Amino acid sequence: MAKVLSLYFLIMFVIGTDTFLISPLLPTLRSEFGVSIQASGWMMGAYSVGYALFALLAGPLSDGWNRRKVMIYGMLGFAISTFLCGFAFDFWSMFAFRALAGISAAFTSPQVWATIPMLVKPNKIVKSMGIATAGLAVSQTLGVPIGTYLAVGSWHLPFFIIGGFSVLLLILILIFVPDFKPAVTGKQPSIGGRYLTLLREGKAQKSFFAYLMFQTGNFAAFTFMGTWLADKFGMNITEIGSVLIFLGLGNIVGSFFGSRVVEKWGRHVVLPLGITLMLVLYAALNFAPSGIAVKGLYFFIYMIAGTIFPVMMSLLQTLSATARGTIASLSNAVMYTATTIGAYVAGLLYASFHGFTAVIVFTAICYFLSILLWVNSRVALVDKRTGETAQGLN
Repeated sequence: MAKVLSLYFLIMFVIGTDTFLISPLLPTLRSEFGVSIQASGWMMGAYSVGYALFALLAGPLSDGWNRRKVMIYGMLGFAISTFLCGFAFDFWSMFAFRALAGISAAFTSPQVWATIPMLVKPNKIVKSMGIATAGLAVSQTLGVPIGTYLAVGSWHLPFFIIGGFSVLLLILILIFVPDFKPAVTGKQPSIGGRYLTLLREGKAQKSFFAYLMFQTGNFAAFTFMGTWLADKFGMNITEIGSVLIFLGLGNIVGSFFGSRVVEKWGRHVVLPLGITLMLVLYAALNFAPSGIAVKGLYFFIYMIAGTIFPVMMSLLQTLSATARGTIASLSNAVMYTATTIGAYVAGLLYASFHGFTAVIVFTAICYFLSILLWVNSRVALVDKRTGETAQGLN
């Protein structure tokens, strides 16, 4: 299974790189296509909207299909649409190609999360989830800067390279990824029926709401990080970028090596303890005396985040053995919802209270609620011998 997990790492790396790549290219594309600052943001938003909307359809549909085939067609669409971005000739063509890339990614990445519990033993799920998560972390730390460097010569080049690399990944999927037949045969429930069945249990409701609270606090603190660093320390864009590197490095370390901590202490301990430590470190961050201290604190904050994110994803996947795609898609939708709520609330708080303290308090409240909900859901109670939840898989 090592080859498949390595392939999953690369899939998440290339999707993550493509997701964030266009952000540093916006000034160039705005000038190239002659659009306003407000309109240019939709070249990035088109991808997110396409992903968020179609993920809610892709997950339930893939639960009734062969996941390997869904991954193949999703990666094919992703490769073509990303390659076409390099040929965009105006704002609307770029908008359309970016939306198609997001839609294709919505069919591809949920299959990674959904198939990992089907590939590995229960006590290896968190470690395997960490490998996929590390692909996203590395994409932000290395993939986006490399893509930005390539764009110095031509903004078209990064899209051509990512598209070409995606074709290579498509070939590797055809070679190494096994078939994953639907868990339920015969007449398939409707899309809405799958979500209703999944969320009918209180355990699932509490788990997804716990995830929503965590990510809302997370993105509230992240959104205005650059603004805070500029206001408090007078950092310029380059200096803020150096802080982001430490953030990404911490995430990579946590994603790769956090599973060892989970294996030793168990998910039921690591998850609430990890969120609590992040809360304490964010509180300390607000009193950091220098940029060096900020980098150190962000490294440890995101090292912990890289450790507990795979734990959350693995716990959500235990909610049902027949709706793994639905779970993966719903978790993505929850994350995008949390991003919107967190950014909006953080903006109000930062402007109203003229600083980062109120944002940190909001993040702390969200984290505290998340801990209570995770514990109350009882989904984090694990059998240390098997790694499964105490109630067993549905």
